[in-house]
Amino acid sequence: MKIAGLRKTSLIDFPGRISSVIFTAGCNFFCSYCHNSQLISLDDLSEVDYLSVNKLYKFLESRKKLIDGVTITGGEPTLQPDLKKFIQQISNNYDLEIKLDTNGSRPILLKELLEEELIDYFALDLKMSWSQYSLLAPKNTTAKIKESLKIVMNSNIDYELRTTVVPGLHDQAEIEKIAASAKGAARYFIQNFRPLNTLDPDFEEKRPFTPLELEAFKNTAEKYIEHVYIRD
Repeated sequence: MKIAGLRKTSLIDFPGRISSVIFTAGCNFFCSYCHNSQLISLDDLSEVDYLSVNKLYKFLESRKKLIDGVTITGGEPTLQPDLKKFIQQISNNYDLEIKLDTNGSRPILLKELLEEELIDYFALDLKMSWSQYSLLAPKNTTAKIKESLKIVMNSNIDYELRTTVVPGLHDQAEIEKIAASAKGAARYFIQNFRPLNTLDPDFEEKRPFTPLELEAFKNTAEKYIEHVYIRD
């Protein structure tokens, strides 16, 4: 596991739980607005910059009475070849619930994790409408994300879908297409863009959407998804 960061305590990353947040390195997308841009490339970190798995396990041992679960995010966690083993260790040894954040590009792994009952909560990004995914993801990725969406929506575990909305990329028409593609989902979060530490420095000059603009996106999405929320 390439563990590039750790947030000891979070009250917001894992809904309804107090969690520690584990940041993995490496991502197969190239979202210009990404505010975790330092985690995209493995080349930006040396081996000494990673937190060892053993140190992380010791940390969890010291915190297991203070937290309810662990949020695994990135980067893109499903790129880690030993992710499943890592989750098994946490689940079996520390009795902690697991939330996984993913861009949906590895549906086979998501299915395996579900079948082995290793995940308690999924957060699946729907970054753009299907026809626009090539702006930020490799070719031939869309079919995989569609499959991941189907797997998550048909699962028996708790989940959320989410879109980070960015001026110049998202508007009412784009939100409508995204929400329509996830019609009937359990819940959908519209997350406001943060102009900090972006992969493309030009995005740091963009302003986030106003509360009124976010509310308009919410109203549009509610035509397809009953429970829509704003994270600003």
